[in-house]
Amino acid sequence: MGLAGDLHLHFLRRLINERDRKNGGLCLLYITATGTRRTEQPWDVVIIGSGAAALASALSAIESTTPPPRVLLVDKCPESWAGGNGYFTAGAYRTQHNGLDDILPVVSNVPEDIVNKIDLPAYTHADFQGDLDRVTGNRSDKKLGSYLVGESLDTVKWLKGHGVDWWLSFRRQAYQVEGRWVFWGGLHLTVKDGGKGLIKNMTDAVKKSGCTIMHDTAATKLLTNDKRAVCGVEVQREGKTYQLKVPSVIMCAGGFEANPELRKKYLGPGWELAHTRGTPYNTGDMLAAALVLGAKTVGDFSPTGCHSVAWDANSPKDGGDREKTNEFTKSGYPLGLMLNSEGNRFVDEGIDLRNYTYAKFGRAILEQPGGIAFQIWDKDGQGWLRDEEYREEIVKKIKADSIEELAQKCCEDGMRDSSSFVQTVQEYNAAVASHRQENPDAKLNPAIKDGLSTQSSKKKLELAKSNWALPIVKPPFLAVKVTSGITFTFGGLAINPENAAVLREDGSEIEGLHCAGEMVGGLFYGNYPGGSGLTAGGVFGRRAGRAAGERAQRSQRMERL
Repeated sequence: MGLAGDLHLHFLRRLINERDRKNGGLCLLYITATGTRRTEQPWDVVIIGSGAAALASALSAIESTTPPPRVLLVDKCPESWAGGNGYFTAGAYRTQHNGLDDILPVVSNVPEDIVNKIDLPAYTHADFQGDLDRVTGNRSDKKLGSYLVGESLDTVKWLKGHGVDWWLSFRRQAYQVEGRWVFWGGLHLTVKDGGKGLIKNMTDAVKKSGCTIMHDTAATKLLTNDKRAVCGVEVQREGKTYQLKVPSVIMCAGGFEANPELRKKYLGPGWELAHTRGTPYNTGDMLAAALVLGAKTVGDFSPTGCHSVAWDANSPKDGGDREKTNEFTKSGYPLGLMLNSEGNRFVDEGIDLRNYTYAKFGRAILEQPGGIAFQIWDKDGQGWLRDEEYREEIVKKIKADSIEELAQKCCEDGMRDSSSFVQTVQEYNAAVASHRQENPDAKLNPAIKDGLSTQSSKKKLELAKSNWALPIVKPPFLAVKVTSGITFTFGGLAINPENAAVLREDGSEIEGLHCAGEMVGGLFYGNYPGGSGLTAGGVFGRRAGRAAGERAQRSQRMERL
């Protein structure tokens, strides 16, 4: 039927349910295709994208006014790729809270007999803000950060009210220590079925609310009036170009992480080699469209300006796997070692809890010869690996009964120097043994920075392993080949956090244009606290939707005058 027919049918259905809305109250917009065909178009808010931030924007917009605005989501991807990058995540949201009493009312997966066996410390506003400042080198925009942190728990509760099935993250963010579930890293909430479950919960809520989602519909240009306000968006569908004139547009179209050319341009040479973890449709189109209007860019556009992780070297290069999603992540390095193809370590695998290192270690891997590395463990270390990332069905495992044999087998898969590999492991084991001799009472505790290291008065490695330094001595030994998987880019558009309006270079707002999700710049530099990206999409998507809906209502009132 095409876009015009789809919209017309939707309009008729809505008209039946909204008899009290007179013609004078309708926002009369037009779709112009090849020729002179016109049809009445009832949308008040157009949202570009179908990921978590876009869905949050839609839910917020629809509840912003009475009667509710008419909301349309468009996404250039086919429906089979719906959900943006959120679909490929573990569905984890970082939020401030005062401990288990704040969390229990939100989650659905904690039996009563487990409650008294859970150690979940408070994660306060100061803790969240402190982590955001610390991991970004104190470069994160303080005003943006204050909104993100301050509204995080309320946003989580709001999403629960819209059907998001929160779970306490036993699997990813807790270890069983002496019979108790010990949570760590400030990241305690996830969703049943991870990103798949998150997108399903939110999409179901959006459809139930009366919003409409149209896929295979690519936004290509932002339309403006003589006052330089955005008044619509140009889209392409089925080979035709249409103009949707609408009072409010919200861009939630992601960064440019799926565009190798833009990665090379902004992040630098070598980044075109990274694997795209998530959707292949985040290619920076709407970022470019906003720049045409004079939008201000902020944030990290340097080689450190992205979230990238240790990623299965045998994964698809140009987009994620819709079934395996986040399972290509290889985050077991804190309890093992990572060696580059020259057989040398290149990061302190235990410098901090995984939640504060995984988003930057992908860059470190990409910087190594060939952009690859090998993660290794002995029998004891393998016991801590999560099945979802390291089970036989998900990863190619290199196994051996000695370190020498492991090195030789790795040479068959990209390792260049087996002798350096063996020497590195031997020196590491000697340093671990020396530390244990001086600290006989030290115990492994993966839920805290336990101080089990390679540094002692008798022996120190030039590159320390600061925590969780388990010896690699018990066969069988295991290696896994990894590369860099890019998740999202940190550089983006400047917004007013109060209403998520996009700003111009002079600091003024581009009227009618809002932005949320990965397109927002200024929050993250070089690194980010795990789970804070999804939370930011919820916080600013909620504000964008509310502001866009209210602006649409004001526009209708002006038309009636």
